[in-house]
Amino acid sequence: MVTVPVSGGGDGGRTVGWGILATGGMAEAFAADLRQVPGARAVAVGSRTRESAERFAGRLGIPRAHGSWLDLARDPEVDVVYVATPHAAHRAAALLCLEQGRAVLCEKPLTLNLPQARDLVAAARERRVFLMEAMWTLVHPVIRRVRELVDQGAIGEVRSVQAEFGFAAEEDPGHRLFDPAAGGGALLDVGTYPVWFAHHLLGAPDEITAWSHPAKTGVDATTGMLLGYRGGAMAVLSCSVAAHHGQRAAVHGTAGWIEIRSDFYRPPGFVLHRPGREPEEVPGPPAQGNGYGHQAREVMRCLRQGRTESELVPLDGTLAVMGTLDEVRRQIGLRYPGEA
Repeated sequence: MVTVPVSGGGDGGRTVGWGILATGGMAEAFAADLRQVPGARAVAVGSRTRESAERFAGRLGIPRAHGSWLDLARDPEVDVVYVATPHAAHRAAALLCLEQGRAVLCEKPLTLNLPQARDLVAAARERRVFLMEAMWTLVHPVIRRVRELVDQGAIGEVRSVQAEFGFAAEEDPGHRLFDPAAGGGALLDVGTYPVWFAHHLLGAPDEITAWSHPAKTGVDATTGMLLGYRGGAMAVLSCSVAAHHGQRAAVHGTAGWIEIRSDFYRPPGFVLHRPGREPEEVPGPPAQGNGYGHQAREVMRCLRQGRTESELVPLDGTLAVMGTLDEVRRQIGLRYPGEA
C-alpha cells in the first residue's frame, strides 16, 4: 500500500480576539483548542449568569467574564464570537452578535430551520459582518484533500456517497439530545455531518426520502436518508443517538473510490482505491487537541483578508443543507416547539 501524507497548513497574521458564548462542553473544548492556534486569544466569555461565566473563565484562563450575551457582544476586545448554545438558541445568540458588528462562528446546525437560517444570513450580508457555520469537517485537511481528488477526477464521475454517524446515548428526557425545546434528536445533532458531506460532494439533491424511529420524547433517535440526483448519483446516509456506528464514509466513482474507515467528521486519513493500482493510504496531519483548531484558523484567515464569508463553508451551502434537513424533518414528522 502506498502512503501519501496530507499537509496541515500554516498560520500567520494579527492576533484575533475570541469571545465564547455559552459555557457547556462544546464551548470548553473549542476554547481549549484556541490555545494551540497561533494568533488566537480567548479574551472573554459570556453566559446568562455571571457565576457560570466566571467559573468557565477561571477554568480556561480567560481574562473577562460577562453575565449576559449582550455584554459579551459589546466587549471591544472581541473580534469574533463562537456561539455554542443548544440548537434552539443559535438564531437569537448569533443575531445579537451580528447586530453588534461582531463576526460569528455558530455551532451547527446554524439554526433550527431554513427560515431562521435565511434571517441570519440576510442579517450578516446586510451588515457585511462575517458569519460561518461551525461545520469543522469541511475545513479539515483530510476532507479538503478528498474534495481536491474528486475535483481532479481521480475517481472519475461520482455516482454515490455513503456516510454514517451514530452513538448510543442514555435516553434522558432532560438532556439536550432528547429535549424538543432544545432542538434535540439525531438529525440536527449528528445527522448534519453526513448531509453536509453529501452536499459537499454532490450538491443539493433533487429527491429526498427519509425514515426515522423516534425517542420517547418525540425527537428522532435514528434517521436514514436517501438523496437522489437527476444525473443518476445518490447518497445513502444515516444518523443515530441510539446505536453506535463506525462513523464511516465512502465516495464511489466511475474510476475508483475513496474510503474513510472511521471518524469521517475528523478523519485520521483515507484510502484511495483505483482498479489496477495498489490502494493508496493517505494519512492526515497529526491530530491537535479536539480538532476544532482548523475552523478557528479558517475564520481568522477570512477576517484577516476582510472576507465576510468562507468559501470552504459557504453560507449558500448552509442554506441548502438546512433545506434538506427541513425536508427530512417534514417527512419524519419532527417539529420543534414554536415552529409553524
